[in-house]
Amino acid sequence: MTSDTDVQLRPRKKGLTRSQRRSLSRGAQYAVFVAAVIAFAVSADWGRLKNQFAQGSIARQMFPDVITLALKNTVLYTLSGFVVGLALGMVIALMRLSSVGPYRWLAGIYIEIFRGLPALLIFIFIGVAVPLAFPGTEIVGGTYGKVALALGLVAAAYMAETIRAGIQAVPKGQLEAARSLGFSPARAMISIIIPQAFRIILPPLTNELVLLFKDSSLVLFLGVTLEERELSKYGRDLASTTANSTPILVAGLCYLLITIPLGFVVRRMEAKAQEAVK
Repeated sequence: MTSDTDVQLRPRKKGLTRSQRRSLSRGAQYAVFVAAVIAFAVSADWGRLKNQFAQGSIARQMFPDVITLALKNTVLYTLSGFVVGLALGMVIALMRLSSVGPYRWLAGIYIEIFRGLPALLIFIFIGVAVPLAFPGTEIVGGTYGKVALALGLVAAAYMAETIRAGIQAVPKGQLEAARSLGFSPARAMISIIIPQAFRIILPPLTNELVLLFKDSSLVLFLGVTLEERELSKYGRDLASTTANSTPILVAGLCYLLITIPLGFVVRRMEAKAQEAVK
């Protein structure tokens, strides 16, 4: 029969420590990733990919129009939609925070509808339904005005909730201090609360700008002219003309010229915001 002393003196089986298991798991994940990359590199037909997506002669033909026309229009569509969305989103956010019940209900209905509908349907509605409902009515700015309105309607629903959250994140003591100094509620909101809220919500608003930049590709459903084409439409048209997908790849790289720097800016602003909280 084994005594308690013998049990205590018996050497214990050594197993892997938690850090060793973590290192082993990480090494296995790296190994799987490297194996997947090697398998892809070996199995892919790089010659056919190059012929279809990387024809230098076709890519050179796209310049400078892909920058001076397509990219320029994409940026203009995005910025105009962002401005409309920001202005409308601010109004809807304030309506959501209003003490007047109908204002809150209307703002809530708007947000639920335009967040639930695909952006494509909004573009079709602006391009088809509005002219049918109001014959002879022209939206100011032509295609640029239509795109700004369509993108703005979509963006406003998301921006409104972001702005509302930012306003509510400002300490209530700020409003009370402003009122004690004789500020009216409207002036306190405009001069004290909203500026502080925008410092809080700047990263998500910048992220919304990135999303709008990609959504601007839906402009093709409005029936644009050759001079009004954005990157996606420009690339698709040239791809059909040349029977090659190189223009689509070049258009995609032009998108990355904007989205990658904006994404970096968003991450930097989020990091600074976290440091300020700490």
